[in-house]
Amino acid sequence: MKTLKLIVVCLLTTTFSFANISLTEKDALIALYNSTQGTQWNTPWDLNADIDTWYGVTIEDNKVVEINLPFNNLQGKLPHEIGNFSSLKKLNLGFNKISGNIPTSLSNLKSLTSLELFMNALEGTIPSELGELKNLESLKLYSNKLDGEIPSSLMGLTNLKELLLGSNFLTGTIPTDIYALTKLQKLSLMDNKLEGEIPVEIAQLTNLEELLLSTNKLTGDLPLEFMNLTKLTTIMVSDNNLNQEYISVSGKNPPSMMILPSQRATASMDIEKE
Repeated sequence: MKTLKLIVVCLLTTTFSFANISLTEKDALIALYNSTQGTQWNTPWDLNADIDTWYGVTIEDNKVVEINLPFNNLQGKLPHEIGNFSSLKKLNLGFNKISGNIPTSLSNLKSLTSLELFMNALEGTIPSELGELKNLESLKLYSNKLDGEIPSSLMGLTNLKELLLGSNFLTGTIPTDIYALTKLQKLSLMDNKLEGEIPVEIAQLTNLEELLLSTNKLTGDLPLEFMNLTKLTTIMVSDNNLNQEYISVSGKNPPSMMILPSQRATASMDIEKE
C-alpha cells in the first residue's frame, strides 16, 4: 500500500512539474527546432516526449537554463523566439550551419553568461543590443560572416572574460573604451578588416592572457605599455600594416619578448582558438 501511494505521489509530482513548464519557453524550443530543420539534426528531438529528454536542453525549477547543440547540423535562421528564455544561462549553437542575422531578441536573455554562436554562417552586423547582457562572461561569434563595426555597447559588458570575434568581416577601429573590460582574459579580433592603431588602452586589461589581432589592417606600433601585461602568454599581431613586424608569442614567455621586432613574423596559429 505504501508502495502504491509512493508511485501515485511520484506520478502527480512529475505531472505537476511538466505542467508548470512555461508554454512560452516550450513554444520557443519548438520554434528553434522548426526554423533550423530539426528533423535533419544529428540528434533530433522527439516533440511528443517530455522536454527534459530533449537533447541539449537543461531544465531547472521548470525553467530552461541551458541549450547546448554544437555539431548538431542546425540549418536555417534563428527565430525571434530565441529571446523568450527568461532564465537561460548558456546558449551554445557552435559548429553548425546557421545563417541569417543574429536576432536582437537575444538581448532579452538577461541571465545569460555564455553566448556561443561561432563556426556558423551568420551575417550582418553584431547587434548593439547584445550590450544589454550585463551578466555575459563569454561571447564567441568567431568564424561567421559578420560585418560592420564592433558595437561600442559591448564595452559595457564588464563581466566579460572572453570576447572572440575573429574570422569575420568586421571593419572600423578597435574601441578605445575597451579598457572597461577589466575581467577580460581572452580577446581575439584576428582575421577581420580592422583599421587604425592598436589602442594603448588594451594595456589596462591586466587579466589578459591571450591577445589575437593578426590579419587585419592595423597601423602604427605595438604599444610599449603591453610589457605591463604580466599574465599575457599569447600575442599575435602579424599580417597587419604595422610599422614593423613582431614575433608572435605563445607560451610561458616573458612580456618583453612580445615587442621584439622581427624581419618576418612567426605565426603559430592561423585559425580562431577558444
